[in-house]
Amino acid sequence: MRDVLEQTDQHLIAAARQGDDSAFEQIVRRYEPVVAATVIGMLGYCAEAEDVGQETFVRLYKSLGQYRGEASLKTYITRIAMNLSLNELKRRKRRRERISGTPVEEFHNLEAKGEGAERRDTRETVQKAIGQLDDKFRPVIVLRLIDGYSTDETARILDIPVGTVLSRLARAQEKLKAVLINQERG
Repeated sequence: MRDVLEQTDQHLIAAARQGDDSAFEQIVRRYEPVVAATVIGMLGYCAEAEDVGQETFVRLYKSLGQYRGEASLKTYITRIAMNLSLNELKRRKRRRERISGTPVEEFHNLEAKGEGAERRDTRETVQKAIGQLDDKFRPVIVLRLIDGYSTDETARILDIPVGTVLSRLARAQEKLKAVLINQERG
């Protein structure tokens, strides 16, 4: 199935390179949930997340000529989304430091069809806890535990060694657990 999907991706990329807008629209529809999961996992539910999601596809479109197919299209797009998310986190940090030095996070309820208040609260609690992790730990948690990438895929996307992914994941899980315990108490 994966080979079929990659072949289809390659066909869509080739068509998009030739100016077929409907082919690029298919790529967007196919990978929009992947980009959304990555960006929201990194930034939370906020206006910036939507902007970064859109910018991911703009960057993909502009870089179609450079895409060599060495990684799957999913991995390539996720790397773009992750890099843009990290850039946004750096901008947030600079703004926070300029304004007051205290973190300001925006979290919005996502009104998913049939989603109960308890599930929304749990998701928001976890999202808020992930948002409190250091920038070097957050991407590993998002890619491995939320997006479901393998350790090898995570290493390729972040361009770090597999051992670094494993150690950051272990430390991030410990930190995430501590943040969640503190949130529960407070």
